[in-house]
Amino acid sequence: MDMALASKASPPPWNATAAEQPIPKRDKAAANDSTYLNPQAHDSVLGIILGGGAGTRLYPLTKKRAKPAVPLGANYRLIDIPVSNCLNSNISKIYVLTQFNSASLNRHLSRAYGGNIGGYKNEGFVEVLAAQQSPDNPNWFQGAADAVRQYLWLFEEHNVMEFLILAGDHLYRMDYEKFIQAHRETNADITVAALPMDEKRATAFGLMKIDEEGRIIEFAEKPKGEQLKAMMVDTTILGLDDVRAKEMPYIASMGIYVFSKDVMLQLLREQFPEANDFGSEVIPGATSIGKRVQAYLYDGYWEDIGTIAAFYNANLGITKEPMPDFSFYDRFAPIYTQPRHLPPSKVLDADVTDSVIGERMCY
Repeated sequence: MDMALASKASPPPWNATAAEQPIPKRDKAAANDSTYLNPQAHDSVLGIILGGGAGTRLYPLTKKRAKPAVPLGANYRLIDIPVSNCLNSNISKIYVLTQFNSASLNRHLSRAYGGNIGGYKNEGFVEVLAAQQSPDNPNWFQGAADAVRQYLWLFEEHNVMEFLILAGDHLYRMDYEKFIQAHRETNADITVAALPMDEKRATAFGLMKIDEEGRIIEFAEKPKGEQLKAMMVDTTILGLDDVRAKEMPYIASMGIYVFSKDVMLQLLREQFPEANDFGSEVIPGATSIGKRVQAYLYDGYWEDIGTIAAFYNANLGITKEPMPDFSFYDRFAPIYTQPRHLPPSKVLDADVTDSVIGERMCY
């Protein structure tokens, strides 16, 4: 379940309950759909997945491969999670930025998704963008924001409204169309996906403080003691009930962002041309200069597979009976890993389509 953050005093339509939520006139034709997004995501959103750093905390799994190429659940790679979330959210223009030990990742992406995205017009793609030196920039990627900055010349060529920034090493299932819809309805410059958090786990995350409209007003990186207490928020304004709000009085950044295109270009080129990181530099900086930075609540399973312990626990979690922590087999939002697993609407080769339909019947 995910939802936008809203004012407690006068909640806008997207924070109302299903029974209370009014349907605008333009939405009545799509009242049976889970999301109304205009223009549609496949035309207006560019997905950018970050391949991450050297992955030293996952060593030796990252001895010869990048973090997103680490296998998970036997048949999958971590990169399959954000790519599948994009495809299930109608986002078919996807770039993956890589740098460290990227041969395995590049090979997997080429075999699993190359030439199979976008329907008969072949308008979609999953394309690898490797770190490179150029006369204008002799350095490798210095961080997530710097990686995006170095390829802005390519990203800005796409006629889109938003850039969706994702990590390649998280395990979760999310409808990005709802995320983007909330971004547009709040007229945000940047929207940050936020996870409700209890006090025990909160000290390990970057926390955010919001006002009654869900606008982010303060950040704290792994706070403790009194600084932690100061980051408490009334999470009932996020849609949580009183019991859960008391259990989870903090919200943590998931490292997932929606940027309006023109805002991204301005921030990385003009306002913060030396910033290397989104979470600690660009987004707090955007808040400080008056940009509208909104929080968006994601209330579901999410795990950052950044350490051996997290990797071990996530793999155990998907084997739990009768209900795993995370299931790859969701009939309406499956996780793909090979060309035969792509849905028929995404596959170009007619010989593959029959086997895809057979596979889908199992979900």
